[in-house]
Amino acid sequence: MNKYIGKHFVGCLVLMLLASCGGQKEEHKNKEGVETVLPSQPNEVTVMELKAGTFNHELVSNGKVVAMEYADLYFRTGEVIQKIYVKNGERVREGQKLAELDKSRLNNALEQQENALQQAILEMKDVLIGQGYAPDDFESIPEEIKNLAMVRSGYNNSKSQYEAAHRELGQAILIAPFDGVVANLFDKAHNMAKTGEPFCRIIGTASMEVDFTVLESELPLIKVGDKVVVTPYSSVSEPYAGSISEINPVVDENGLVRVKAKVNGGGKLFDGMNVRISVKRSLEGQMVIPKTAVVLRSGKQVMFVVEDGKAMWKYVHTGLENMTEYTLTNWKADGLEEGMKVIITGNVNLAHEAPVKVIE
Repeated sequence: MNKYIGKHFVGCLVLMLLASCGGQKEEHKNKEGVETVLPSQPNEVTVMELKAGTFNHELVSNGKVVAMEYADLYFRTGEVIQKIYVKNGERVREGQKLAELDKSRLNNALEQQENALQQAILEMKDVLIGQGYAPDDFESIPEEIKNLAMVRSGYNNSKSQYEAAHRELGQAILIAPFDGVVANLFDKAHNMAKTGEPFCRIIGTASMEVDFTVLESELPLIKVGDKVVVTPYSSVSEPYAGSISEINPVVDENGLVRVKAKVNGGGKLFDGMNVRISVKRSLEGQMVIPKTAVVLRSGKQVMFVVEDGKAMWKYVHTGLENMTEYTLTNWKADGLEEGMKVIITGNVNLAHEAPVKVIE
């Protein structure tokens, strides 16, 4: 009986020692966790005063440059190209000669048609004389007699063929219709001109358009006349200013709306160039905070404010954003007030009610 009591006493003593050690470990663990969340040394933070201000809204989209003025130029007759005076990328002035065909056959054709027309004029005069009218006083001859003389002599037909030959000769030379840049010129001299394809394109570079899309939800944020900044992906250091010129009032199947903006590229924007478009607009009376003031806690947006030397977190709902700032929506319902000191740096590892030290 005494042996049993002794064993029982020893077992109890062992259990008590184990429980004591476990409690000490648990207490040490909890203390360590609290010290991790709430450090003894205050976190140094910088703050800003929460107040209404102007928000510079920025809507960013991708688009393409489109020439507002361009012309595809064709040779209308299949003759050999005699000479090409320009090359791709070269600037030309209105009326400048671009290329010309070999005009030997065209000159001969025009000469033949001119002779045929003169012959028809002589025959028409003979008809008028036969009808008893003086051909030199053509204006006084009745219209029906004139028409009879023209038909019998073949004058109308000869005149049409002569004008067509004269027109073909004139079309053997391509002239720039306006100031611009030569593009899509691939033919070579001494080769046959292709009559079904454009010889080249002249692109007016004085004014270009940018074609881009915005989401249907972003449509209320833009209007015709809003300023835009266009930045080519090939040269991010050289943006160009422009303004929205038109908004197509149709939403496509993807919920997008096409928008165009005029931009002066100074001759450095090319037709079809890929660009980034930033539409900027100032909105007054917005509660604006830096993006650095917002952190995530459990997947939700949180902002810290300083109260009595402690960081107190507030759940927030952000609205519009640009590269550096957010606007706050329903900020009063989130428990925010104007004049609160919002922590904007040093908040990444902050916990609720953590002591903080505000620095300049």
